[in-house]
Amino acid sequence: MTQSSGSAIGLLSYETLVHAVAGAMGSVTAMTVFFPLDTAKSRLQVDEKRKAKSTPIILAEIAKEEGLLSLYRGWFPVISSLCCSNFVYFYTFNTLKRVMVAGPQRSRPGKDLLMGVISGAVNVILTTPMWVVNTRLKLQGVKFRDEDLHQTHYKGIFDAFSQIIANEGVGALWNGLLPSLILVMNPALQFMVYEAMKRRAGKGGKRISSAEIFLIGAIAKAIAATATYPLQTVQAILRFGQYKGDGKGGLLGSLSNVITLFLERIKSHGVLGLYKGLEAKLLQTVLTAALMFVVYEKITAATFNVMGIKPKLK
Repeated sequence: MTQSSGSAIGLLSYETLVHAVAGAMGSVTAMTVFFPLDTAKSRLQVDEKRKAKSTPIILAEIAKEEGLLSLYRGWFPVISSLCCSNFVYFYTFNTLKRVMVAGPQRSRPGKDLLMGVISGAVNVILTTPMWVVNTRLKLQGVKFRDEDLHQTHYKGIFDAFSQIIANEGVGALWNGLLPSLILVMNPALQFMVYEAMKRRAGKGGKRISSAEIFLIGAIAKAIAATATYPLQTVQAILRFGQYKGDGKGGLLGSLSNVITLFLERIKSHGVLGLYKGLEAKLLQTVLTAALMFVVYEKITAATFNVMGIKPKLK
């Protein structure tokens, strides 16, 4: 069998598709359960005038001021984006795994990291417009403490797309692309740690329990989230689209905006200001990632068992 035919099999593999669908379903389930924590995190990142209090207090304030359902504001666009994003990521990651870890070769942390970076880059380029739109919709109707932030008026996902293109240009759909591309290190680190810990836990053919998968997923995400959180804050501000910056376009303009936002945040709130909302972020992403991996592993195992397929990915 030639290398090209082997790559084609890896790309079109039913097994790879199962991983992608399971990853998407796992992320949707987990995010729905812990969505209010994502709401708290977004408010703290974007609204500089909102004081960083404990997550339960932030959630109580939002519910009191805007109603209980506001904790799930923007749920559908976020879930839609997340579903597409995780499908692309898991599909790309497992396709690369079939191609790069073929035959007698075994996966290693270095390879896992490389596959994670490539998968993240593909995912970011394809799905950033959806994340820009969902950030706008999620923060629509919010009572901001910062008076410089103005309200947006979108009727839904498609209306948001058309308004952004008409008023800001197509390029605005890729706001925050540079920090997003740098942030591919987040899922790459997460998957590297997750795969390494899972290999260690399953050494000698040992069966890994759901509790162990939950713990491994939580640890992997906590490490990745803490390491990259300051850049995630910058990414959220740029996606919201109300940061004016220096007006420069292109890669240099994006880089300038990232650096300026870092410096402004440090000047206003100190270095710890870069970690504003980290508590809510860790609660949300660590719990979400942990539950997502449990659902993902259960779905893939059950599907392969029903179809009589023995997974080849190690």
